Amino acid sequence: MVKIGICDDEPQMIKLLSQTLEQVLQLQGIEYEIWEYASGEELTAGIACLDIDILFLDIEMRILDGIETAKRLRKKGMKGIIIFVTAHPDFVFQGYEVHAFHYILKPYRKEKIAEVLTQALEELDLSKEQFFVIEQKAKIIRIPLSQTLAFQSDRRKVLAFVEEGTIDFYGKIDDVCCKLPSYFIRIHNRCIVNLNYVTTLEKDRCILGEHSFPVSRTFRQEVETAFARAMLKQ
Repeated sequence: MVKIGICDDEPQMIKLLSQTLEQVLQLQGIEYEIWEYASGEELTAGIACLDIDILFLDIEMRILDGIETAKRLRKKGMKGIIIFVTAHPDFVFQGYEVHAFHYILKPYRKEKIAEVLTQALEELDLSKEQFFVIEQKAKIIRIPLSQTLAFQSDRRKVLAFVEEGTIDFYGKIDDVCCKLPSYFIRIHNRCIVNLNYVTTLEKDRCILGEHSFPVSRTFRQEVETAFARAMLKQ
């Protein structure tokens, strides 16, 4: 789980930033918590700040500004990523002293927030669980990718093979493929498998325990290379 902090003395700014961060994190299937702070004093008061992975910190706050807040956090031992938020780009250069990762200018642009957040997530060594988000009519399902064996298209639907069974949803296999980590590999126009579950690779079949999926000639060489690389890592 990624723990994200937002510190700003303007409630409306916190709300806008929080909403955008939630949209990006949910689309990426990342489990998260967002902690909100109305001042630098509140943020630095306890030890909870030491657990923050990514902090969005407003520079221009009353009493304790963002730069001084960041200095206190670093002095306390906070190792998380600090991203400064400011309406004045001239302030950004002060961030080097506290090892700021990036900055975002007000008023917010959703595209910039998404870009910086994605970079920060990549910077973190996320050994945390990753999820694939499935949207259905009445609900949204998040399936842990570490427990997902494969995805296979079936006409207008895609089947997700998980340890407990299968989950189907409307979608295209191409759209699924671009959202998966590198341990998933395309073996057919209609199928993607989790290399961590592959037990046997045959000439035209890929075996994952009780499941068998076809390997097409187009993807054969790439699958063989990926499977061999995965075996060497074990």
